[in-house]
Amino acid sequence: MPKRIPPIELDIVIETVAGFSEGAGVEDIQGALSGSMPRRTLQRRLALLVEQKRLIVDGRARASRYRLPAVIGYGQAKQTHQKASGHGEVYPPISQESEAIKQTISEPIQNRRPIGYNRAFLDLYRPNSTFFLPAEIRQRLSEMGRAPEKQHPAGTYARQIFNRLLIDFSWNSSRLEGNTYSLLETELLLELGENTEGKNAMETQMILNHKAAIELLVEQAAEIGFNRYTILNLHALLSDNLLADPQACGRLRVIPVGIAGTVYYPLEVPQLIDECFRQILAIVTEIEDPFEQAFFIMVHLPYLQPFEDVNKRVSRLAANISLIRRNLCPLSFVDVPARAYIDGTLAVYELNRVELLRDIFVWAYQRSCARYSAVQQSLGDPDPFRMRYRTQIRDFVTKVVQGCMDKREASGWISRNTTLKIEINARDRFIEVVETELSSLHEGNIARYRLRPAEFHIWRKNWH
Repeated sequence: MPKRIPPIELDIVIETVAGFSEGAGVEDIQGALSGSMPRRTLQRRLALLVEQKRLIVDGRARASRYRLPAVIGYGQAKQTHQKASGHGEVYPPISQESEAIKQTISEPIQNRRPIGYNRAFLDLYRPNSTFFLPAEIRQRLSEMGRAPEKQHPAGTYARQIFNRLLIDFSWNSSRLEGNTYSLLETELLLELGENTEGKNAMETQMILNHKAAIELLVEQAAEIGFNRYTILNLHALLSDNLLADPQACGRLRVIPVGIAGTVYYPLEVPQLIDECFRQILAIVTEIEDPFEQAFFIMVHLPYLQPFEDVNKRVSRLAANISLIRRNLCPLSFVDVPARAYIDGTLAVYELNRVELLRDIFVWAYQRSCARYSAVQQSLGDPDPFRMRYRTQIRDFVTKVVQGCMDKREASGWISRNTTLKIEINARDRFIEVVETELSSLHEGNIARYRLRPAEFHIWRKNWH
């Protein structure tokens, strides 16, 4: 009797193909799956899906390309692949249940019933007993995120892909807020400090704030957590120079707020906001699964609206806390349509339904994994010595550049301070690494040392 194929395996292939708007070959699909499915197994799954009319194949043999029909079966539901907005965005594949939710929150605002904060939505959640993400989804995400077998310090994976993550997350998270910077313009701003003509100051500030917040999570990966310090400081960094009241940066709100485009009205009593904020942090800290933690915080932080503004940005970055700490692939919201993300969030606000946002979350994580697996594989294993002394190496490089030292000055300063701060058996190697890092500095990698382009260019002239 033929072995029964679990439906979840077919769904994984369907979701992967859905990410290629022009169709994809076997190699493309296998690459997006990060090699988690052997080629022959994948080919059998594709053939079965074509037989079931859930996929269409064009071409033959090596030229075969697989794509979605306009409307196809998806597990026990239907999956639609449609325009998300008038800007050419394609709505990610969603379940029939999510489609029904989407239709409900797409009704004209005057037809939707005003609703306030539902405390029971939070109170009824029991860590490790209640799950927003079913077991099969958590397992699938774990396989995609693939923590390395070797034990490395927290944040190793994120540091390996730091430059790419910094640009991707800053751009995508800002784009979801309506920021009009392009990806290339974001790269120029973050790598070279070049503002784009015609962009307003708030858009520029928003992207620079994302950079600072990401650096906090990666540089302090071992210390961060779902605690008051981390979340408040993420908000302070993300909202810097963007709020009418500068004192509101990094503080829970004490005033009522309204949210455009929804009939949802958040809590107004400061004491209740603080109480629910503490409860959210207590619950998420108890959750054992890193993906459930990430999704829980994406649901409940925006729903509470603990800050005067920038709540969704904080939740998107906070969702990466558990992933970065456990060296799982981070979530950068690559390719996520703004309309789909907004719809999922509105469903939480107005209906306390997470299914639509969950579909977007799972699809977004798949896209992030496909993007970063290739980057990570090309880098190899990190140097244990550099990992052990990463803080000291960064401090030495930063001080040499900010001190505008030339090579002779730097050599003497590094030698003296290495003798004072590094144990004797590691000194020669430490000096070698620091000097190599200084020689390798360029405009595209100074972000890791929190150096400004102006500082780098002044130092570089003196160095040569």
